[in-house]
Amino acid sequence: MKSPPHSAQYARRMRWLLVLPKLGIVLLLAAVLALLWLLHRNEAEEERNALIKDVLWLEQNVRFHLTGTEEHLQQLALELASRPAGRPLFRLRAESLLRNNPELKQIRWLDTAGTPVDALPSAQPTEVVPGTGTPSVTQEAYGNALLLGKRTYSPVYLAPDRRGYFEVAVPLFVDGKATGLLVGVYPVDALLKEFVPWWFAEKYLVQVVDDNDVLYGAKSNVQGKPGQTYELPLDPPGYGVKLRVLAYQGSAAALPRLLAATIVLLAAGVFWSLWAVRGLMQKRLAAEEALGTEHAFRQAMEDSLTVGMRARDLEGRVIYVNPAFCRMTGFAPEELLGRLPPMPYWLPDMIDETLALHRAVLAGEAPADGFELSFQRKNGEIFHALIYEAPLIDARGRHTGWMGSVLDITERKRSEELARQQQEALQFTARLVTMGEMASTLAHELNQPLSAIASYNAGCLNLLEDGKFDAGEFRYALEKVGVQAQRAGRIVRRVHDFVKKSEPRRAPCNLGEVIAECVGFIEIDARKREVTLESRIADIPPLLADRLMLEQVLLNLLRNGMDAMAETPPEQRDLCVSATIEGEEVVVRVADNGCGISEAVREKLYTAFFSTKPQGMGVGLSICRSIVEFHRGRLWADPNLDSPTGSGTLFTFTLPLESP
Repeated sequence: MKSPPHSAQYARRMRWLLVLPKLGIVLLLAAVLALLWLLHRNEAEEERNALIKDVLWLEQNVRFHLTGTEEHLQQLALELASRPAGRPLFRLRAESLLRNNPELKQIRWLDTAGTPVDALPSAQPTEVVPGTGTPSVTQEAYGNALLLGKRTYSPVYLAPDRRGYFEVAVPLFVDGKATGLLVGVYPVDALLKEFVPWWFAEKYLVQVVDDNDVLYGAKSNVQGKPGQTYELPLDPPGYGVKLRVLAYQGSAAALPRLLAATIVLLAAGVFWSLWAVRGLMQKRLAAEEALGTEHAFRQAMEDSLTVGMRARDLEGRVIYVNPAFCRMTGFAPEELLGRLPPMPYWLPDMIDETLALHRAVLAGEAPADGFELSFQRKNGEIFHALIYEAPLIDARGRHTGWMGSVLDITERKRSEELARQQQEALQFTARLVTMGEMASTLAHELNQPLSAIASYNAGCLNLLEDGKFDAGEFRYALEKVGVQAQRAGRIVRRVHDFVKKSEPRRAPCNLGEVIAECVGFIEIDARKREVTLESRIADIPPLLADRLMLEQVLLNLLRNGMDAMAETPPEQRDLCVSATIEGEEVVVRVADNGCGISEAVREKLYTAFFSTKPQGMGVGLSICRSIVEFHRGRLWADPNLDSPTGSGTLFTFTLPLESP
């Protein structure tokens, strides 16, 4: 038989095989996450570099335009200084300057006291917005411009309309003497509107803030949550004003993130699939271990079985044999598997009988309580087997063959034969003992016919001596001699038949005649013991029984009854034997008025060699019960409740009512 395919080493190897995919997927996830982190970092670096580059470009662009505007105001200041009545010139140039520089909200011409001389687009100084109520920061910028004699920017301030403004003051000098100022007013939001291109606003949020994070203006064409931020001082106007640019996530950045998210989801899916496969493999491993354990258990059972198991398919081909069957027959499994009848262990002289039983089994007609067959081993030794056959059903409930269990009953058969021989020997011994006990009675009985023969013989001789005899008298005497001789012969033959050794043989038997014969057999002894014999025999059909065995049972029970009444008053020594039909059985009862049987004796009543008689062998009742059971009947003893003495025993045995 093959060894179990699963072992602890196999289980450990499978566990390691389960660990390797998990380690691989963890490393793969780590690599994917590291790659995504590096990609994100590079992307962030690229975005930041692009942001810084764009912010620098924007700052330079703003600076360039502000410087250009300064130059134009400086040129206008120089022209106004050379022409004292230059208001028409101012308006002409300022109008042109405002038209070419939309970021400028207003251009004012002030004298040294800060009083407006002229302004565009409003001609009225009081209408200058936000000139009215000019904040001190602009006055300070004006003073610095006149004092320093160079262009000066004011700090950014919030006007009443909540807009941010800053101004640039350009001093006017005539003959080296300051005569006034040209002031350009910049709204911050207009500055951003003009100098921040549309594509820049599609990517960033541009803000102008100061150190206190006060927002003076902003521009952007997108909504959402910005990412990276970069700040750069905006000089001019300076004074801590900063250009803050916040980058938005564009669609181009969303695609890598979507791809990364997809990779993560796929990796998670792969990990989940592997985890599910791991669970399935663990279940399979557990099932394989359980199967291996079950296989080992069944293998141990098969190896320890002494009952041979043999499976055949529906065609009678051998498909399985267990070690016990191989040991029983002496053939190896490969010599039996796949074989069709006749089998090598069949007896050659019983091929037809065995093949008929084989066909009956395949037809489903095998005896439910098994059947016996004789097989031969490989070495030619014959053994007896008791076989039980059962249908072989597969996992889908289909009938695929027959499973037979084979018991080697050779030893049992041998023991039964030995027991039978011993039983027969005991019976023979019991009969010899009975014969010895009855020898005197038989001698007395034989004495009567022999005495009669002697008497008739003496009478015949006397007649011959007298010479006066009648032929009729002589014939009558000789006939009497013959009758008495036949009687003596029957007595001798009866004794001979009783003690002869013979095999049990069931044959049609008249139970009434058997009982009458037994009563007649012990009648002389009964008279000597002053025992009254009574028999009540119903009309019983012939039975299948061994007449001699039944006689032995009845004689034993009758003699036991007479022995039990040894102390009973003579007038109450009644021994009754009866036979009736009750149901499917014939019931024979032997009742006496003897001393009865105590409970202690009743328990050992059928024990071999147990006897309450000083001269008894203790085998009579055990033999009687064996004989009754041989005839498929029962034997038991009860108190005789109808006994006039208040004691006594009623022996009862049954015989099946079978037709011959």
